[in-house]
Amino acid sequence: MLEILPLLMFAAVCLVLMAGYPVAFTLAGVALIFAGGGILAGHFDAQLLLTIPDRLFGTMTNTTLIAVPLFILMGVMLEKSRLAEELLENMAKLSGRMPGGLGVSVIIVGTLLAASTGIVGATVVTMGLMSLPTMLKRGYNPSFAAGTICATGTLGQIIPPSIALVLLGDTLSTAYQKAQLSAGIFNPKPVSVGDLFVGAIIPGLVLVGLYLAYVLITAKLRPQDAPSFSTDNDDEAINKGEVVLSLLPPIGLIILVLGSIIAGAATPTEAAGVGALGATALALFKGQLGWTKLKEITRSTTQVTAMVFTILIGASVFSLVFRGFGGEEMIQGFFAQLDGNVAAAVLIVMVVIFLLGFILDFIEITFVVVPIVGPVLLGMGVDPVWLGIMIALNLQTSFLTPPFGFALFYLRGVAPDSVSTGEIYRGVIPFIMLQLLLLLALALWPEMATWLPSVMSK
Repeated sequence: MLEILPLLMFAAVCLVLMAGYPVAFTLAGVALIFAGGGILAGHFDAQLLLTIPDRLFGTMTNTTLIAVPLFILMGVMLEKSRLAEELLENMAKLSGRMPGGLGVSVIIVGTLLAASTGIVGATVVTMGLMSLPTMLKRGYNPSFAAGTICATGTLGQIIPPSIALVLLGDTLSTAYQKAQLSAGIFNPKPVSVGDLFVGAIIPGLVLVGLYLAYVLITAKLRPQDAPSFSTDNDDEAINKGEVVLSLLPPIGLIILVLGSIIAGAATPTEAAGVGALGATALALFKGQLGWTKLKEITRSTTQVTAMVFTILIGASVFSLVFRGFGGEEMIQGFFAQLDGNVAAAVLIVMVVIFLLGFILDFIEITFVVVPIVGPVLLGMGVDPVWLGIMIALNLQTSFLTPPFGFALFYLRGVAPDSVSTGEIYRGVIPFIMLQLLLLLALALWPEMATWLPSVMSK
């Protein structure tokens, strides 16, 4: 019975979450209840709980995590100040006349918005409100339109710079150091958030390219699903120079943030500060940042940031109690039975993370699951950058998969009644296939994620 206590604790968390309780309080609450029972039964060392303040202080002094509120501010600023909406309108003017042009615009703008927010729910809801009514009005197949928006909204998991990669990179950095110290390497090699950003560039661009190719091929083969459209006045000429000029500021901001990290001119935290300041300057320049709007933006940023860090605190308490009951040794013992079969170990972890993605957001999985399985996999010789990109892509696929994918629920909440749930489910299937194809390619050719970081580090 004692041996399965860690599993029972994990199962209890899943059940309480499915009952609708807040994630952060569920993680900490279930952990403390189990710890209290273990202390009374004499199976848990109460002294372990005294380390909680030190763990929280370590979180407070982690400079990498300062990037989280800054990137959130950058994304919320682009969203609330209508810069993202204006970007979509201009892209539609530029490419809407070609078959599938509006779908292409949604993917490109969604990619930029996903990169700046990194929060799946925010991107899906924003793109759903901005683009779904327009796509339906222009004659797009509801299933195709919904699938395009859902898939684009999940790109925040893999497109740098994103909150998901910041949190995942910080967690994997700690896990990698722990794995090397366990192996007797007392001068461990570092792995940074910047490494994960660079490693995600090629897989992210490939995935966006696959999405664009699917939209264009669909428009070619089934033009009734993704028709072209004209302006209300067909004789009205579109000034492409002005449209392109309006696209440059937000695109330049993303390039500036990511480029400064890749070039080594700034850390992710410093680049996040540049991004937040740049987004604010753009909003001011466009005249979209009054006092009321600023209060709305800061309130939204504070709420999302508080949610992230509250979950981090709850996950920290959970992982401490999990280890106190011998959960880490149980995981290590399980993988030891695989006799060094790294492929089998990675496959098992990926399947578990995929299934957990139905009930847990990427923040909980990053803070709870990755610290448990990460050191074991990294100790078996798995590359940390490759593992991070695989986890990000895996979660992206999970959030898109019916019937439990988070992205589907988010879009269902803002989609008109004329778009059925079944149409949303059918629309995402081709995009899921594309993501699975990329996961398979990344598993067969890890260099897709590891080559660029190795080149940049020279």
